[in-house]
Amino acid sequence: MKVKSIAFYLPQFHPIPENNQWWGKGFTEWTNVSSGKSLYEKHYQPHIPADLGHYDLRLEETREQQAELAREYGISGFCYYHYWFNGKRLLNIPLDKILENQKPDFPFMLCWANENWTRAWDGQDREVLISQEYSDNDSEKHINFLCEVFADNRYIRVDGKPVLLIYRPDHIPEVSKMILLWRHTAQQNGFKDLYLCGVQSALVELTDEGMIDAGFDAVIDFQPNREDFPDARSFKNKVQESIRALSPKWLYQWLKSNVSSYKKIDYKMLVEKKIKQGWPNTYIKYPVVFPSWDNTARRKTPTIIENHDAREYKKWLSSALSKVKGNNHSEQMLFINAWNEWAEGCHLEPDKKHGHDFLKATKEALDDEL
Repeated sequence: MKVKSIAFYLPQFHPIPENNQWWGKGFTEWTNVSSGKSLYEKHYQPHIPADLGHYDLRLEETREQQAELAREYGISGFCYYHYWFNGKRLLNIPLDKILENQKPDFPFMLCWANENWTRAWDGQDREVLISQEYSDNDSEKHINFLCEVFADNRYIRVDGKPVLLIYRPDHIPEVSKMILLWRHTAQQNGFKDLYLCGVQSALVELTDEGMIDAGFDAVIDFQPNREDFPDARSFKNKVQESIRALSPKWLYQWLKSNVSSYKKIDYKMLVEKKIKQGWPNTYIKYPVVFPSWDNTARRKTPTIIENHDAREYKKWLSSALSKVKGNNHSEQMLFINAWNEWAEGCHLEPDKKHGHDFLKATKEALDDEL
């Protein structure tokens, strides 16, 4: 059985009224990307897009080009981030256009990014711009909307069940109750059931087993995850982290807003650690790999995991494929973070420095698996 390779997809590349208000007129993710600055010798910043340029996701032509490029290099589908705040949707134009126009003809699924939006990009992560609030009434409205999306024939399913990822399952009060409601509503709408995946990261306060017990079908091993980082930080990094840990909250916030410092992680060492890591066989867990990571353009205290060698990424991707194939699940998937997280230095889309190197490595690893 061929493993499906799903790339996370950020829809932030078009202006919306809320971002105009919060960040300035015309703000998109490209605003962040263009602000990236090199912090040390040979630091690769900013990341400059190549083939597709600084695109606007309101354009059908752009979305078609993305799907064509992804298909050419073996990507099976996109996982679009979905932003729902008590009935209010944000950054929804790309998905709405895809549903309305039935283009591109490319498989997709959703990941509900159920976090508060804050001013974290400029260090003020205590200032909430729009918050998540949970209620039975909102859960019902939400699943009814989602069922409309699930009905699209391009929507990715497992055993006929629409796949949905939830980014912060631990944020949802009585999540088991919500899952039961959603499954029941989906069945009332003619679906066999739902295939629900809880995203696991260093931020989530639920264990893998806790997610399964809560009613999720599978767990997503989201990366990068600081719990998987190798202990290869510089002395400077360790001193900075100690100062932050010992500082009162007000001083920590001030440092985040006014003092630029960074944590640098060795990509090769991280890959070696992930390859050696065991994989569960008592529940379903899907791996996530990434080509590189550098959120300098978004944060004053960034995490930098530079990788200029696509062979290292291919090695990790090949290992992840082996782990997926080793478990005889009815549907075999892995995830790639990401298709277009440009401000986090985490993208398969071609840039001026690496061109198609990481796309080629993706296709080679996927072809080797066949």
